[in-house]
Amino acid sequence: MSVSAMKDKRRIFAEWPVSIPRTGIVVTTFGESVPFCSFMLSGDLILFERKTPDAQGARRVIMSFDGINAIKILDAIEMARFTAMGFQGVA
Repeated sequence: MSVSAMKDKRRIFAEWPVSIPRTGIVVTTFGESVPFCSFMLSGDLILFERKTPDAQGARRVIMSFDGINAIKILDAIEMARFTAMGFQGVA
């Protein structure tokens, strides 16, 4: 994964707008889906909190940004609100 891709992922979480719930699912490079209800950042690491424990009983997951393949947003949110994360519409 490129350094710019890691920085983009970190920026998305660091600049997550208050108007968008801090919940969703990340898909890891291993293909695992990690649902989260909150997160915290520390350098190149992110700590995800789960509402319910996974099969091993873990409620929190710490991973590096290069371990994230995708971020899924579960809430129905209009596209314009994502401009706060740096996204822009194309004509």
